[in-house]
Amino acid sequence: MAGKRLLQINEIQKSYRLGREELPVLRGLSLSLTAGEILIIMGPSGSGKTTLLNCISGIDTPDGGEILVDGRPVNFSSQHELTLMRRRDIGMVFQFFNLIPTLTVRENIELPFLIARERRGIRRKRVTEMLDRVGMTHRENHYPFQLSGGEMQLVSIARALVHRPRLLLADEPTGNVNPRIARNIMQILRDTVKGSDVAFIMVTHSPEHAAWADRIAFLRDGEIIDELIHDGDPHHVAPIYDRLLQLEI
Repeated sequence: MAGKRLLQINEIQKSYRLGREELPVLRGLSLSLTAGEILIIMGPSGSGKTTLLNCISGIDTPDGGEILVDGRPVNFSSQHELTLMRRRDIGMVFQFFNLIPTLTVRENIELPFLIARERRGIRRKRVTEMLDRVGMTHRENHYPFQLSGGEMQLVSIARALVHRPRLLLADEPTGNVNPRIARNIMQILRDTVKGSDVAFIMVTHSPEHAAWADRIAFLRDGEIIDELIHDGDPHHVAPIYDRLLQLEI
């Protein structure tokens, strides 16, 4: 199914109120993403990167425009439909892990299935597969406070992928881990996306991590000001640095 359009964003706008002032964050932004594609979003702080991810996921509601996931318009007026979409179609990885401290590694990964009331046999099989994929089988009965930052992020990734989402969103997932773990995380994410029907959007400030992308979109003041087609080779960082210098980002 690689090549099928999974995300279409048409002219979305988002502003926030600061007292009596209205602060525009997204200004008619449009983009699309296909199955098997990795899109990296780069831009200065305050350019709208996290707001964009929040609108795609339904955490935040755009003021205007349209978002379609797998051809279906996202209905921001229905909390029930948004909840179902996040359970069914979207996996999210955050910079600060967001693990439940009173649950073990296995239980944290299993959480999306418990919320969806999935059958026990399916839950156990899929969680075991994800523990093996991220190399955390030996830690399955540990609690988050017993893990390193890198290990917690691997658990977070396993939890985001366990229900086989169509769209994976990540906000600075390598921001709080060492370079070795960061490379491991990027390899896991790329291997998951390639040859599958998953599409992946990641926000990062790091050119080294952006180099894993197929395409890089550069944001400034809530608009995409440029795009760079990339080969996904993490060793090819120079073109990204060159473009950032050209754009003065």
